[in-house]
Amino acid sequence: MQRESAPVKITTRDRILNAAIARFSRHSYEATGLRDIAADVGIDVAYVHRSFGSKERLFAAAVEASLQPERFFAGAKADLATDLTNHVLARDPVRDADEIAPLDIVVHSLSSPEAASVLREVVVRNFITPLANKLEMSSQTPASLIASLLLGVGILRSVLGVAPLCDADRAALQQMLAEQVASLCAAKPQEPQVAATPASIGVEAEA
Repeated sequence: MQRESAPVKITTRDRILNAAIARFSRHSYEATGLRDIAADVGIDVAYVHRSFGSKERLFAAAVEASLQPERFFAGAKADLATDLTNHVLARDPVRDADEIAPLDIVVHSLSSPEAASVLREVVVRNFITPLANKLEMSSQTPASLIASLLLGVGILRSVLGVAPLCDADRAALQQMLAEQVASLCAAKPQEPQVAATPASIGVEAEA
């Protein structure tokens, strides 16, 4: 007789993180307080401070847990464009009113300078830099353009529900998006040209 596996125990820290994701995804950064999150979990706010240290660190952890950027780079480099677009288009754009989408936490926090700073650090550290490394590029410009493209499509489709993106055939949309991402993956950024100085011009003239 097969023994049933024991249920996975959710730690208090995980409960805090899940409550933070829900709060930050439905309310602005300023409107979300640690006491609100603690009340949702049913614990003292001091435990939230002990677990995450500050509101900024809890928000950063919530963004990372919501977006799960590490899953984007699990496959081979050759499959990167397809994998990235599949992840962005995986969710059905039609959802229940109380359902949370991964990008909700981003949209609700963009108006806050403090939250925007955290978001910027998370995106660069967890997506742009790993993507540039995966592509073996010294410049992060192509990776930043890919991030902009994918975030833009994700927000317009999954958060704002823009009809042409929601109603389009998913396979056709995936192919079009993958072609654009693949083009950026293969881009070779030019090295910045150093402006000529009067001294260097004089040296060239003498030569």
